[in-house]
Amino acid sequence: MAVAQGARKPKPSAGPRAVGLLELTANGKGHLVPVVILYEGQYYDASSYKASPVPMALDSGTVYEGEKTGAPQGLFTISGALHSNDNRWIGAGTWEAAGSQPAKKAAPPKKKPDEDLDGPPVLHRGDAKKPEKPPEPPPAAKAPEPAAPAPSKPAPEAEISAPEDPDRPTLRRGKQTPASVEEAPVMTEVKPGVKSAGLPSSVGPVTVIPAISDASGPEPHTYIYPVKPDDEQNFRKKILTMAAAELKNYQQPNPAPAASKKGTIKRGGTLAGKTALPNFEDVDLKILDLSSSNEPVLVLTAKVLPSRASTTPDLQYFITLVAREDIYGDLHKAFSKITDTQHLDAYPRYELIDAVDADGDGRGELLFRQISDAGKAFILYRVIGDQLWPLYEGAPQ
Repeated sequence: MAVAQGARKPKPSAGPRAVGLLELTANGKGHLVPVVILYEGQYYDASSYKASPVPMALDSGTVYEGEKTGAPQGLFTISGALHSNDNRWIGAGTWEAAGSQPAKKAAPPKKKPDEDLDGPPVLHRGDAKKPEKPPEPPPAAKAPEPAAPAPSKPAPEAEISAPEDPDRPTLRRGKQTPASVEEAPVMTEVKPGVKSAGLPSSVGPVTVIPAISDASGPEPHTYIYPVKPDDEQNFRKKILTMAAAELKNYQQPNPAPAASKKGTIKRGGTLAGKTALPNFEDVDLKILDLSSSNEPVLVLTAKVLPSRASTTPDLQYFITLVAREDIYGDLHKAFSKITDTQHLDAYPRYELIDAVDADGDGRGELLFRQISDAGKAFILYRVIGDQLWPLYEGAPQ
């Protein structure tokens, strides 16, 4: 089955290709969090790559295309970079949802002149064009000295613009009108479904959407595997049965190594030995077709509450499980991460953000957020056969 999934590999994007997270409110306001950037075959932290002083991924005028499980959602144009007090970079800008304007027929691509073939690479997503003359960047804000004492009141986030550098790879400029810094909200850290402290309470919950900027690469397409309701229930039964077995191995003081490394669920949704399902909550099951091969990849995230008879009523477990179904209907484990509220220092919690095409080869990778006592980090995996291979592992912040 590994051959079926890995045999066809289209040529990836020449890059640079940037992946970020759009955090949008119901009124269309929001910002972009840089995640990872691919350049010359290497992945880098997009929040620090070529930050002189602004990360390349947040250059003013850069256009990102928001994609939900691969399907286009709209365009976000960067208008400025903000550096917060907690040492985070975010991009302010304007959001234009797909379908908000009448679709325009795309003009045929123009051949680049010979003198441009050796020029710096360009990042871009969508049909935005480079303006004839870019606007003059505002003066850079003076950063505080590292040894300066902390102010008595929190200082506002400062906008910083990148200087002109002919050797600096740039993102392609979009045709959307950049918003002023005053129009872009200054936001503190937000989570899906949680109101931001930097916005009015009437704004509502925050929606997180992956976004990609690239000058080339394939056209986006959905990674959702279509299933009927009965088939979805069958998938759910099998993956929860596998999760129960994984949790049992985690809870054992000395689990057998072989039992923790391999697991196969048959078509009936059973595993060797009878395993009672624990008290699952917040179950989220994604059924994906990452390689357009009609082979479903299942990604489960769930929380497990203790039973009534438990001696530790406050203990909660968090499980993330990735599995693939073969042509015989059997489910094979590819990835399993379990932790609990007492061991986040040793075993991080994994949350699936979405499937994204990080290298522009037309196939989807899995982007996770890793949460531990050390902070949060982004992890990017590629599914190959019955394994997940890490492509990028960010540092916790």
